[in-house]
Amino acid sequence: MAQAEGLTFEFDGPEAIRTDLLETFAFDSKGQYIHTETSEFSAVCPFSGLPDLGVLTIEYYPEGGRCVELKSLKYYMTSFRNVGLYQEGVTKRIFEDLKVLLGTHNLKVSTLYQPRGGFTTRCVEGRLNPEPH
Repeated sequence: MAQAEGLTFEFDGPEAIRTDLLETFAFDSKGQYIHTETSEFSAVCPFSGLPDLGVLTIEYYPEGGRCVELKSLKYYMTSFRNVGLYQEGVTKRIFEDLKVLLGTHNLKVSTLYQPRGGFTTRCVEGRLNPEPH
């Protein structure tokens, strides 16, 4: 198995992710499409301990009658700042946390990370059904 060469930095495990910070508010409009995005997302590469910076996009239909409150979402996202997870795992974790929080499967989470080693990585978890139930 490959090992990082040179200096590596300490980082936290996934238990440091603060799902308890997430809040919702009631919203009755199941057909409305919601798209929220931030270019200020960061986590840590567990291989090197170096930051992974990127754009996080969340898209959903509030089928569960709930919307995520944005200030709480920002606090939750900030809790990833020093967590060591591979890019694919970060995307899956956010998807799973929001699926439970919002009570909907009609959810899509995408991350687009800044290039590392010449590669730009986009990870997508979930899908949207344009005809919500």
